[in-house]
Amino acid sequence: MNLFKNIGPGTLVTAAFIGPGTVTVCTLAGVEFGFTLLWAMVLSIIATIVLQEMAARLGLVSGTGLVETVKKEISSPALKYAALLLIFSAIFIGNAAYEAGNISGGVLGLETFVKTTTVDLGSLSVNYLSLVIGVLAFILLYTGSYKLIERSLIGLVLLMSVSFILTAILTQPDLISVVKGLFVPKFPEEGVLTVIGLIGTTVVPYNLFLHASLVKEKWKGVADLKKARTDLYVSIVLGGLVSISVIIAAAAIPKGAISSAADLALSMEPLFGNFAKYFLSAGLFAAGITSAITAPLAAAYVARGCFGWDSNLKSTRFRVAWGAVLLIGIVVSSIGLKPIEIIKFAQIANGILLPVITGFLLWIVNRKALLGNYKNSLLQNVIGSLIFLGTIVLGGRALIKVLEISW
Repeated sequence: MNLFKNIGPGTLVTAAFIGPGTVTVCTLAGVEFGFTLLWAMVLSIIATIVLQEMAARLGLVSGTGLVETVKKEISSPALKYAALLLIFSAIFIGNAAYEAGNISGGVLGLETFVKTTTVDLGSLSVNYLSLVIGVLAFILLYTGSYKLIERSLIGLVLLMSVSFILTAILTQPDLISVVKGLFVPKFPEEGVLTVIGLIGTTVVPYNLFLHASLVKEKWKGVADLKKARTDLYVSIVLGGLVSISVIIAAAAIPKGAISSAADLALSMEPLFGNFAKYFLSAGLFAAGITSAITAPLAAAYVARGCFGWDSNLKSTRFRVAWGAVLLIGIVVSSIGLKPIEIIKFAQIANGILLPVITGFLLWIVNRKALLGNYKNSLLQNVIGSLIFLGTIVLGGRALIKVLEISW
């Protein structure tokens, strides 16, 4: 019980990065390459832990979020406003664009249990499950209770974890092959983009902003840094196990017409029975709804930092910020729109933001004037620098992909 008492913000970070996009990328990785790319998830989890620890340490020691620190520490007005514009574009507009995908992912999980999901309203065919998920997210966020949001997401993350891990166990994988996949890196020539995708869906820019803000909701300051680290390590490793489990489960399916986790759920039934299908669907639902809650929350925190609002989760402006993101997601998901141009813009902004904010974070956590004895160690800087170089590759590849330029 004492362990769960100190679990919180890290679980919300896990809830954020294990969304439908991550589940789909992991599914495709497992179907196409079996256990070969499991090592990429191990690297992703290490990178996520290192960066999120820096963000959490910054939040607890300095008492400010990442956006507020950007405003405070960048002295040049032109650079400051350019940075804030990039952050707002990537996180607020980006999360609004991706929110429909989060809600739709939850809907795909529910569709295994509910066969009829649409109602006709005039010329429109509306998926009412999108409204159900949207309303659940709205109620939880509207309470303005960090403790309630935290406990609800911990429960959903546990549901997601149990569902995916049990699904992987049901496939009875060869453990020696799994261990080799985890610790012996192999680079299949056609798998480079998949590796980039696995890392890119785990090391998420908006989680750095979310975590730096959330630790201040949960804990009082630097005295609780040890608790924050324990929370982070347990939660992110659990998230890594979820991603690894999806890859393992997908590896049991022969290559074929599988393009998403929903296809995987259907394909598992004839091989491993109803249990596998239902476990996987429950996990997909939990992955969708958790991301549908954390994406608007992160966007609201970023808006609050950019515009200098007060820190009350119940303030009207804070609610309007997350409400706008959630509403866009509900509408787009329920009527089946595909806002391709907005999503492309969001991908470009995120591709630029990831290396920029990683570099800024490395710079800021080395400032003794701000963090004192809690600034980065040499080892943290070495690992952080390697991750920074990796984010440049990730960001560059994302831009190239969006702009449809080949390597």
